[in-house]
Amino acid sequence: MKRNFQVLLLLLTGAGLLHIALFSDLYLRYVKPGVRPLLIASGVLLVLLGVIAAARDGLPFSRDEPGHGAHPGHDDHGHDHTKGPRIAWLLYVPALLMLLFAPPALGSYTASRDDTATTSAAGTFPALPAKDPVALSLSEFSSRADWDTGTSLRGRTVRLTGFVTPGTNGTWYLTRLIVSCCAADATALKVEMHGATAPPPDAWVTVTGTWRPTGRVGTDSARPALDTATVERIPEPSDPYKDLPRVTAP
Repeated sequence: MKRNFQVLLLLLTGAGLLHIALFSDLYLRYVKPGVRPLLIASGVLLVLLGVIAAARDGLPFSRDEPGHGAHPGHDDHGHDHTKGPRIAWLLYVPALLMLLFAPPALGSYTASRDDTATTSAAGTFPALPAKDPVALSLSEFSSRADWDTGTSLRGRTVRLTGFVTPGTNGTWYLTRLIVSCCAADATALKVEMHGATAPPPDAWVTVTGTWRPTGRVGTDSARPALDTATVERIPEPSDPYKDLPRVTAP
């Protein structure tokens, strides 16, 4: 890769970072909101370095600099020091993807290969609000379904939101992926759905229904499950890794 294309790569990468972090919220598909200032600072720095290098080298055509290139009487072993390795062209792929087609957030493919995260420990949980349906995050519902020995979910109608992950033999799960820093450390929260036909994989839905006891509460045999009453398709949230209940207007 010639030097002028290396400079162009700097500019494209910096512009891509600014595109996903400064001019949109696409960065939330990959990292937590707190990382945004670092992404913006990195994008600005890369663009600035690219502009300085372009002004020095005279893009689009590199100028020969004194002291570079082949030198009579010197043994350069047949190497061209003005070029990088050919495999470096692959670096253009993520840079162009950030600019032209930002890859989607992780979804059912990742969740289906991850065990459900453990979210709490056995004990008595606070009482739920009196009015049904109760909007809960998947993490809170899973904690109560698995570990609440006071069975606060019994007889209550709840509202949960997540994306669809197919299971085996026609089963499906309402799912959330939770990240600590970025998509690379994502862990899955899954609630098995009963009584409704599975929507398409990765579709975002809001589900209402009642807790379906599975296993012995307070032990590792308990699993979160729901007898569904309604399933509503919704748009993907801007921050897909933020596990929040969906509260609707009365």
